[in-house]
Amino acid sequence: MIAQQNSLPIRASPYKHQRDAAAFALKHLKTGGGAALLMEMGTGKTITSIAVVGQLRNEGLIQRLLVICPVSVMGVWRDEFAKFAAYDYSLALLEGTTTKRADVIRHMKGRALQVLVLNYESVWRLEKELAAWNPDMIVCDEGHKIKNHQAKASKALHRLSELARYRLLLTGTLITNKPLDVFSQYKFADISVFGKSFYEFRSHFFDMVGYGFYTPVLKKSREAELTERIHSIAYRITKAECLDLPPYTDVVQKVDLEPSAQRLYRQLIRDCYAELAGGTVTVTNVLAQLTRLAQLTGGFLKNDQGVYEQVSTAKMDALSELVDSAQEDGRKLVVITLHRPEIDAISRMLDQKGIRHAIVHGGITGEERTKQVWAFQNDPDVTVFLGQIAAAGTGLTLTAATTMIFYSLDYNMSNYEQTRGRIHRISQNRRTTYIHLAARNTVDEKVLKALHEKADLAKALVDDCRAGRNPFTE
Repeated sequence: MIAQQNSLPIRASPYKHQRDAAAFALKHLKTGGGAALLMEMGTGKTITSIAVVGQLRNEGLIQRLLVICPVSVMGVWRDEFAKFAAYDYSLALLEGTTTKRADVIRHMKGRALQVLVLNYESVWRLEKELAAWNPDMIVCDEGHKIKNHQAKASKALHRLSELARYRLLLTGTLITNKPLDVFSQYKFADISVFGKSFYEFRSHFFDMVGYGFYTPVLKKSREAELTERIHSIAYRITKAECLDLPPYTDVVQKVDLEPSAQRLYRQLIRDCYAELAGGTVTVTNVLAQLTRLAQLTGGFLKNDQGVYEQVSTAKMDALSELVDSAQEDGRKLVVITLHRPEIDAISRMLDQKGIRHAIVHGGITGEERTKQVWAFQNDPDVTVFLGQIAAAGTGLTLTAATTMIFYSLDYNMSNYEQTRGRIHRISQNRRTTYIHLAARNTVDEKVLKALHEKADLAKALVDDCRAGRNPFTE
């Protein structure tokens, strides 16, 4: 709790822009029922929302909260509530079969704030159960996911929004491709801004031109009005405007391995420890076993023939959504991996999306390495840099990006810090963000903790093993 007159019910000291955003949202929620926080990634829209929710809860205004978000962010909401919510709540992630999720919804009752977290793709399938649950408040995280007013998820949320007294839209990218994108999002947040009819909205603000009159062009005479209406319920902030933010922001996005991958991981832990226990415990041996486990959390496991097989897509799915968001934002990304199978799979994923990208790994050296870096720094169509830590961690300038995603981590502190410096260096004049993808309850978390504490992970693992403990478990 914060000992201030304008305190918020969170276990943190919010930045000024977060306090301002919360105050703005609360004012509009209490008077009109809808608000939008157009906050760029890294500015803290999740913690701000948790503060807003807590204030409404403490004033007795809400009892049931529904959070809709991309599937890769569901775990983030659980973790952020656990870390920051300074009020009683009960939270459930709606996962599994439709029948199982419907049963969870029916049993979400109690005196504490009841919180359900669901992904966009499942909203329309569970609309009947969610309507019966009757949420007091709905939060749409990454709200641009409902920009298409004809999509099933959008239509379901438009109907559910009529039941909820309070609605909060969260996105750093309100307009991803064209101004038409705002209609569906605002129909959810506050129908009074643009009304119920998409076609009336379109005819008021746009001229239809081109062959067949299918191309909407914003009317010059309506530009100011559109902007004014958008900002009537919206608080907008970018990292560049947050003078109170540090020069960089670290984000940990946890992902949950599939049940099948979790079983493989548990078996591999037993196998790794058995191999160590049956031989000489050295730093080299321990780190070799750690590498095997980290490869599995990245999605790959070597079979008996020595060929890597993909055994999980959990991290790849999370990365795919982050890449999509960056593309919609028009932001360049640096993606860092430790293992070669990961870099090859990510490259294939980018190719499937039609995203031009530069690559630097151990097999790319000399003139070709320089060419790849130049393309990323200077070609606006090359929007992702994909690098392997061993090859791309030093000697490169990648300041065309302000966001770096660590798909996997090197447990060597020097390598890790050198890699971070590729986007955060003298020629960088913007705030930077580092996103770490970590598989929950795995060595990923152990490595992250060691890096954060600047601890000697190898020594700690060896000490655990020599003391008769499995070094790869908590």
